[in-house]
This record gives sequence, C-alpha cells and structure tokens, in this order.
Amino acid sequence: MDAVRIIEAGRRGLAEATTVQDVIVEAWQAQALAEAIGSHLAIFGPYEVRSRAQSLGDAGGRFSGGLLCPASVTGGLRAAQLTEVRDVRAALTSLSRLLREVCEALVGVVLLADEEGAYWTCVEAMDTLDESRDRVAGILEKLEVRDRNPA
Repeated sequence: MDAVRIIEAGRRGLAEATTVQDVIVEAWQAQALAEAIGSHLAIFGPYEVRSRAQSLGDAGGRFSGGLLCPASVTGGLRAAQLTEVRDVRAALTSLSRLLREVCEALVGVVLLADEEGAYWTCVEAMDTLDESRDRVAGILEKLEVRDRNPA
C-alpha cells in the first residue's frame, strides 16, 4: 500500500482516538510508520536523501512506548502494509503533518495522565516524534535543493 494512504489511515485513527491508550497507540503507529518510510526511502528513495532517510528510520526505532501497546490492542502495525512511496514529497509532507497532530494530541494526554508511566510514555513519544519531524524536514530540504540544482 502507498505511504500516503497509510498516513491518511493514521490521521483517521488519531481523529477517532478517545482514550489515553488510544492516543498512545496512534503515537506508536505514527512512529512505526515514520521508521518504515525512512527505511524504505533509504533503499528506494532518491539518492540525495538516502542517508537522511536512514536516520529517520533509525529515529523511529528508539521509541519504546510501543512496548505498552501490544499488537492485539492496535490490530497490528499499519506500517507493515507499506509497499511503496509513489510521491516522496507528498508522503513526507503528509507524514510531517501526522507527526505534528500526534504530538498535539499527546500534549492533551499529558495533561490528563493520572499515572506516571503514561505521562513519561507520552513525553518520550513527543520527543521522538519531534525528532522524526526534524528529520522529515531535512529530507524535504534536500529534495528542494536537488530540484533547484538539477544535474
């Protein structure tokens, strides 16, 4: 499945999240998707962005909040459905928006968290998602430079 379709499914999932656990699951899903897209682009993406894409994939692997979200709760990873990234720029722009929206939802969850574990999971998730957004922005910048200076 194309990255943009999966990202849109993630945005719908986040919009439907009604509990703290639901938002944490969506954060986990979004970060796993960022990792998958980064890893995919590191292999199949434009040459100029491959090293930055690899760092995006690596950033996603550091989020341990998913340990609190077993696959039985999440219904499996959406990222596992990724087979292609048809439009790299559109996928990265949509991914950046999803990561921002998840961060915003986590801010609300942090304010409502009544247990310390959930609080720190959300803080860790926000940190990881922000790092991934920074890496996505770097890849988009590299694409812009490439497009301004064709070989």
